[in-house]
Amino acid sequence: MLLFMTVTWDTVLVSWVLEMESLGWSRAFSDHAEEACISSCFWLSKTCGWVLAGLIIICSRFSCFRLRKWNKQELPQPQQLFIQHKLPLPAPSSAANARAGQKRLLNFCALGFMLFAAWLFNSIYQDTVFKRKETLSNMCEERARMLQDQFNVSLNHVHALAILVSTFHHGKVPSAMDQKTFGDYTERTSFERPLTSGVAYALKVTHSEREQFEKQHGWTIKNMEHGDQTLVQDFDPAKMDPAPRRDEYAPVIFCQRTVAHIVSIDMMSGKEDRDNILRARATGKGVLTSPFKLLKSNHLGVVLTFAVYDIGLPPDATPEQRKAATVGYLGASYDLRSLVDKILQQLASKETIVVNVYDTTNVSAPINMYGTDVVDTGHLHVCILDFGDPLRKHEMHCRFKHKPSYPWMAIMASSITVTITLLVYYILLSAINRIIRVEEDCQKMTVLKVRAEAADIAKSQFLATVSHEIRTPMNGVLGMLQMLMDTDLDADQLDYAQTAHASGKDLISIINEVLDQAKIESGRLELESVPFDLRAILDNIVSLFSGKSREKEIELAVYVSKDVPEIVVGDPGRFRQIITNLVGNSVKFTNEKGHIFVSVHLAEEVGASPDIMDEVLRQGLMGSNEGLERNTLSGFPIVDRSKSWSNFKQLGTKDTAEMTKMIKLLVTVEDTGEGIPQDAQSRIFTPFMQADSSTSRHYGGTGIGLSISKCLVDLMGGEIGFVSKRGVGSTFSFTALLMRGEPGSLDSKWRGHESSILELKGLGALVIDQRSIRAEVTRYHLQRLGICVDTASNFQSACSFISSKLNTNAPTPLAMAFIDKEVWEKEPVVEIRRLLRDATPIFNRDRFPKIFLLATSISSPERSELKSSHLVDHILSKPLRLSVLTGCFHEAFSNGRKRQLNRAKPSSLGSLLNGKQILVVDDNAVNRKVAEGALKKYGAIVTCVDSGKAAVKKLNPPHGFDACFMDLQMPEMDGFEATRQIRLNESKFNDKLDSGEVSPETQIISWHTPILAMTADVIQATNEECIKCGMDGYVAKPFEEEQLYSAVAGFFVSR
Repeated sequence: MLLFMTVTWDTVLVSWVLEMESLGWSRAFSDHAEEACISSCFWLSKTCGWVLAGLIIICSRFSCFRLRKWNKQELPQPQQLFIQHKLPLPAPSSAANARAGQKRLLNFCALGFMLFAAWLFNSIYQDTVFKRKETLSNMCEERARMLQDQFNVSLNHVHALAILVSTFHHGKVPSAMDQKTFGDYTERTSFERPLTSGVAYALKVTHSEREQFEKQHGWTIKNMEHGDQTLVQDFDPAKMDPAPRRDEYAPVIFCQRTVAHIVSIDMMSGKEDRDNILRARATGKGVLTSPFKLLKSNHLGVVLTFAVYDIGLPPDATPEQRKAATVGYLGASYDLRSLVDKILQQLASKETIVVNVYDTTNVSAPINMYGTDVVDTGHLHVCILDFGDPLRKHEMHCRFKHKPSYPWMAIMASSITVTITLLVYYILLSAINRIIRVEEDCQKMTVLKVRAEAADIAKSQFLATVSHEIRTPMNGVLGMLQMLMDTDLDADQLDYAQTAHASGKDLISIINEVLDQAKIESGRLELESVPFDLRAILDNIVSLFSGKSREKEIELAVYVSKDVPEIVVGDPGRFRQIITNLVGNSVKFTNEKGHIFVSVHLAEEVGASPDIMDEVLRQGLMGSNEGLERNTLSGFPIVDRSKSWSNFKQLGTKDTAEMTKMIKLLVTVEDTGEGIPQDAQSRIFTPFMQADSSTSRHYGGTGIGLSISKCLVDLMGGEIGFVSKRGVGSTFSFTALLMRGEPGSLDSKWRGHESSILELKGLGALVIDQRSIRAEVTRYHLQRLGICVDTASNFQSACSFISSKLNTNAPTPLAMAFIDKEVWEKEPVVEIRRLLRDATPIFNRDRFPKIFLLATSISSPERSELKSSHLVDHILSKPLRLSVLTGCFHEAFSNGRKRQLNRAKPSSLGSLLNGKQILVVDDNAVNRKVAEGALKKYGAIVTCVDSGKAAVKKLNPPHGFDACFMDLQMPEMDGFEATRQIRLNESKFNDKLDSGEVSPETQIISWHTPILAMTADVIQATNEECIKCGMDGYVAKPFEEEQLYSAVAGFFVSR
């Protein structure tokens, strides 16, 4: 990864450099300089990349070191802290010192990288300066070398021309050279002297020879120097003065056509030329003048002079010999501006630098031979020029035309390094501070965890104590009230007792809700997994709210789809609790009239097509549509129930091998109550929250029923939702994931109506109801009894059906007709009754079809009038349920003999407990009395003791007890320890039986007395502890008679 980051960094920098080149940033550099710059960029990128890699390595090593150090740190043990009641100690000072040392190390590293960034800036900057100087040096040396080389070539050609003049002009008699020949020759050979602006030959003439010379050539020797500078610029030899008298003259006789204007000018009259001539003939070499303005062009230039000697001069001649042998002088003028410009034009980079050529013979006053005024643009490079004249000194000064730009590369590299350093420094510093905060938070959380665990234990103990302390006296109160109601009381006394008993149950219900909420919050609530009859559960719930629904004239009904299995496996108590909470709220908030409808379907039925969808579900989904006649249970408008489950994530179960035995139920509770205000719908599942502040005062309740229901639904793997509209009503829906149960897996105690069902199977029934959904609900209840049901929406269609049914001798005889009170009319009923009587044979009038009236509420005068009119055989009060139907049919089809209902349990219950020896162990005398009275009602022989030690003595085998009810919280020896002692004694006795030390006095091969916990502590952990210590069951206080029977009867049946 580090290599990848380095290569990526290289690519970024190279791309940046190339982009800057394309923008012209590097125009000031030559090709060599550009390559050096790119190489420097690569070096820079490598450096920055490895700096970044080093920072990352430091960061990772620091993190690993800190993680190992953190892992080695010992955290305080919460249990020890809780036992000692002390908070965890702060982190050791060494850890704080280590963190302070880490910060110092981090600061030192950051400072080091800052210094490295400064060094990097200086290094790159100096490297850039060096490259710039080197580039300038190379460019200046190149120009100086070209200038010097070409000047030397030109010098050699001028020297050769001097020899040529000596040979062909002075060595030939007559002369072989004249002006025309010289001009043609120099013109044709000018390419060999590209740097000269002109070549001329001046003859040595003494004063004595002047007159003859002037007559010979026909012109006067002219003086070169003139006071009027305009004459220099506009040169005309005719305007020049004759040369003054002197010993020796050097008039120009031959010249190149480019300088023809200097013919007749005395070269000895110019100071610079005179000095050159004298030095040239003395040395025999070419000499240069100091820079001066050339005639005609007025440009600054120099003149190269060679002495022309007689051909007889020996090679090693002395200066005097050379002077005597001199016959003339050959000079070549150089226009320095044109000279240097020609050279620079041959170079592509002539625009990048500024060149100045100086004559530095006089060091204190150098003469600028070429170039503009000096502008300081930075670096200066000086090259020494050797033009062959040792007396004259020349230099070339080179500068870049533009000042150097800002060192962006150095700035960027150092800036990136500083940025990365600061970023990593910030990250590491934040990490250190974060670790410090995490450690502090960890210590605080450890302290809070210990406190929370202690509070949770205290809360559990408080709940257990409160539950026990409240339920123990309530058990006595309710038990005594129940026993009181079993005595002979007058109507007022019975009403008082029943009111007190109901109030006590309400108090227990509130306590149960609060305890359930506490168990849910602590995560101690667990679900059972037992088979149960879903339809029986719904019948019990309907029975529970039947009285209140009749008082409010609310139609309460339940319906279960035929696709829902008869037996399911789950927690029946919690399933009942959810529906009870929802139905209870509906009853509470539905004031008058209207309906409450509970329906159960498979969740997958919702997605079925309307053709195969369950009829009640289909009509329920259509019932919210506005119309002249609403097809609802009561005719009142309802909300769209589908919106209550529209936000569910998944309605159906997953089609996997593990889910083949699982089903997902969709339970819907629909009401036509006052609805939930819009602003209160968001907090409807919040514990202890109600729609408004007046709800609790007006309707009562704690406001935690829906919260508990939601938690229970979540535990069942389902979802819950609702839809509500003010003034219309509400619909709550929830799903629950249950298992399919085997039809024979349910104990027979759940089936109390099997004999009645067998008597009614195969009979036919007609339901007359104008509301089809209500007729389908009635059909559902009748079909549970095996009755074949047909429906009619009015009396006319009912009469037609009865006529066709009786005339065709259908295989299913019509045994009964059900008429809803809402469609009741006397005349049509009389007609139907006549049709039924006419079609029934005289000898079979005892099997005359029965007519039942279905009524939600009916007054006593109406009931008496209907009975006296003999138009109906029986009045069925809604809500319908299996027990009501079987009781009504038993009375109707028994020739008017009413079934005598005993307030006691069926004889089978008493036969199980009759004569059984049961031991009740409780330190509370009231509880012992309640348990004793409840068990004695079934014929049990009850013995009571008040301590665990007494129970151990009583149950020391062999003994005659068949079962034991054991309280848990007792002084000296609690129920847990007493049970362990009893099981230990039984184990020892069984070992003796197996070894033959003790002969069995009875047929019992192994002793194991059923022991059931009897306590007010309803915490789940208590139940687990009961099973762990050897108990066989668990009964919570306050218990009812059926609880006691169910617990003991199960063991007796199993035995």
